[in-house]
Amino acid sequence: MFLVLLNYTAPLEQVDQHLPAHREFLSGNYAAGIFLLSGRKEPREGGVILAKAASRQELEVVLAQDPFHIHGVANYQIVQFTPTMSAPVFNSLIAA
Repeated sequence: MFLVLLNYTAPLEQVDQHLPAHREFLSGNYAAGIFLLSGRKEPREGGVILAKAASRQELEVVLAQDPFHIHGVANYQIVQFTPTMSAPVFNSLIAA
């Protein structure tokens, strides 16, 4: 399991130009079962993605396709972790 922290590296006006394509990127990776949860940081300085991938390298390949990455408006911090406890609604993530 991975927590991806996105940090904007460009003004919001530039980020917003790529937001529709970024959302399509997110949708495709939800459909593929890689992304589990995502949203923007508050204050709006980036975002957070909870992801499930076979390896860090696989996730890095996926993130390289993000329009935010392609256009240089965000960078990424990837935190790998093994979930061992959860609220009941997320129990399926523990077994995954």
